[in-house]
Amino acid sequence: MKLTLAVAMLLGAESLFAQKFGRIDTGAVIAAMPEAKEAQTNIEAFVKDLSDTYETMQVEINTMVAELQKNEATMTESMKQLKYKEIQDLSARMEEYQRSAQQEIQMKQAELMRPVQEKAVAAINAVAQAGGYTAIFETASLIYFDPAQMPDILDAVKVQLGL
Repeated sequence: MKLTLAVAMLLGAESLFAQKFGRIDTGAVIAAMPEAKEAQTNIEAFVKDLSDTYETMQVEINTMVAELQKNEATMTESMKQLKYKEIQDLSARMEEYQRSAQQEIQMKQAELMRPVQEKAVAAINAVAQAGGYTAIFETASLIYFDPAQMPDILDAVKVQLGL
């Protein structure tokens, strides 16, 4: 019984040591992919369109304020109140536009980057399976590792992706 237990523990320890671990910086993989650069260019163009619209609104509100300041002395009280209300309404629309634009940017980033991330993960999985790795760890989350025991698979993943 003791001999069986000792053999089982020895075999269990051997299988523990037989495990193979690797590491990768997924951000470096994605940064190297042409698809990521294309997605980033599209995101920047999308953000520029939204920014241009916001700037147009800003110019409009600045013009309204300047006009009010210029003509305030000759305006009736009801006309002043109307202009103040128009400025406040436009300001509120600008704030709402800014909030909604931020959400749209996040959704666009997710939409454009999802296929890139999926392709990177698929390449990492393929390299891990082909290399017989038990687990691949994200380099950024490791505090300490022994490079000899946990090799970087970045180059193999780049080859897998044809980079």
